[in-house]
Amino acid sequence: MPLTKLSLPLLFTILLTYFAHADQVTVTDGDTIRIGEERIRFNGIDAPELKQTCLYQEIEFNCGEFSKDLLIEKIANQEVSCIRESKDQYGRTLAECFVGKESLSSYLVREGYAFAYRKYSDKFIADEEYAQSKGNGMWSMEFLFPWDFRKSQ
Repeated sequence: MPLTKLSLPLLFTILLTYFAHADQVTVTDGDTIRIGEERIRFNGIDAPELKQTCLYQEIEFNCGEFSKDLLIEKIANQEVSCIRESKDQYGRTLAECFVGKESLSSYLVREGYAFAYRKYSDKFIADEEYAQSKGNGMWSMEFLFPWDFRKSQ
C-alpha cells in the first residue's frame, strides 16, 4: 500500500514511539530512565540530583532520591511509552515518556519534584506554576534549582 500524505505523520509517530514494559525500564534518577541500553532523558524538565538535599522545617531531606522514588512508584508495573525528540550532548535520547496517556514529565513537575527547564523548553511552565501555587513538593521547602545545585558542586 503506498504512503499517502495522511499516513506519513502517523508513520513518523510510530517510528519515534517506543513501548516498554515496566520490567524493562530502569529509573536512573528523577528525569532519566533506561530502556535496555538506551538512556532516555526527559526533555523539558530538570529534576533534583540524586545527592541533592532540601530543607523542610529545618530537617534535611533528600529531595533527589525522593524524586527518583516517586518516578519508580509512578511507573510501577505499567507500560511506558516514549516519544523520541532528539539526542543531547551526552548521547542520551531526549524524549517525553508516558504511562497510559499521562506524561511522566508533567506528573513530576506538578508534584513539585522536577522543574520546567526553561532554558530548553516552555512546555511544562504551566505545570510548574500549578505546583508552586499549591506548595507541592520542593515548593514547600528551601531548595536550589537543580541547575544551580550542579553549578555549586
